[in-house]
Amino acid sequence: MMLDKLHHLHHLTLSASKNNIHLVERFVEDICDYYNINHNFFGNILTAVCEAVENAIYHGSDNKPEKKVFLKFEITPEGYSFKIKDQGNGFTLDMVPDPTDINADFSKTEGRGIYIMKSLADNVIFHNNGSCVELVFTLSSINKQISDDRINTLLSKSKTKQDTP
Repeated sequence: MMLDKLHHLHHLTLSASKNNIHLVERFVEDICDYYNINHNFFGNILTAVCEAVENAIYHGSDNKPEKKVFLKFEITPEGYSFKIKDQGNGFTLDMVPDPTDINADFSKTEGRGIYIMKSLADNVIFHNNGSCVELVFTLSSINKQISDDRINTLLSKSKTKQDTP
């Protein structure tokens, strides 16, 4: 998949089928490669975006491949934003059970995907009554990790040079 190098906005549209998750994985991988997003953040981004797409396929589109799921990536002042939109009616967030509630029925899986997204993304915003979820990964978190990695690399190279006679 070739990303448009002239724009900071990228789209992917796919039919609402779990068989298309590999396209989402590739989309995220290409974006992370292109923008040199640290491997420490790649896993969080990939897992959260795939979870949002799976929710859009399963809940929003009722596993109907004739329906579409839309992904949009853009760089915003806050960070990297992934919006996942389905063609469903949305949902009421307050009605989704909290999977960390110790009194909850653990045989039910409702709410786990949202919990995962909220745990991995810096910000999760629901639009259009829940038919669109926006996952934001802040640049400050990513840039600090990149900076720390570069410093550690330079320090280790410097130490290696000093240890060499």
